[in-house]
Amino acid sequence: MSATIRVTAISAAAAALVSSLALAPGAAATAGHIRLAPLSSNRVIGPDTRVAHSTSGNWAGYAATGTTFSSVSASWVQPSVTCGSGTAYSSFWIGLDGDGSNSVEQTGSEADCSGGRAQYYSWYEMYPAYPVNYSNAVSPGDHFTSTVSVSGHTYTLTLSDTTKGWTKTTTKTQSGLSNASAEIIAEAPSSSSGVLPLAHFSTASFTNATANGQAIGNYGPDKINMASGSTTKATTSALSGGTNFSVTWNHS
Repeated sequence: MSATIRVTAISAAAAALVSSLALAPGAAATAGHIRLAPLSSNRVIGPDTRVAHSTSGNWAGYAATGTTFSSVSASWVQPSVTCGSGTAYSSFWIGLDGDGSNSVEQTGSEADCSGGRAQYYSWYEMYPAYPVNYSNAVSPGDHFTSTVSVSGHTYTLTLSDTTKGWTKTTTKTQSGLSNASAEIIAEAPSSSSGVLPLAHFSTASFTNATANGQAIGNYGPDKINMASGSTTKATTSALSGGTNFSVTWNHS
């Protein structure tokens, strides 16, 4: 993907629906906000010609590119959020595609603030389709493990809350997707009006991050920090052991 900023296009009708769902009090944590591909404003190329690190308007974490990916896996601990009087959002997920493509096949958890109250839940999404929320309970401190894989045109998205003992597996068939990136991400979700305020989640810790069954560090992945203009919203740590890292909240 070039350094040019790219925004995913959606229809006017879809934009109106997403906006009403994402911004209506009490509705934001139950359905509707779209997650966009990275809005990269700067990409630094290392000596091996790989992207060394990026800034994005809505993503923080690691994205591997340079080959075709059939799977991505990781574990993380559900962060808690500190809520003021406003509404804010944060997502934690793994997925295929989305870095340089208009599709993302992803599943993860959420920590939002609505009307000053913290709300936690989980979901899957085959972007550009709308996200679908699971009804299973999610609490701060829950341990998640997840795998997204593809065989032929069939995608299997598995999310397990090993603390509460539930697993959700969703299978979707879709052709024409590139499978050209694998990522583990903390995100500020977006509506039709742009990137929404990032909820104050403190730190999200990811472990056992792999792609195609190998440590994601083996692919020289792009380390992404989240920033808006001169404001750094979230910072990504270096990889430890090629598989472990954290994302730290800095600003909404």
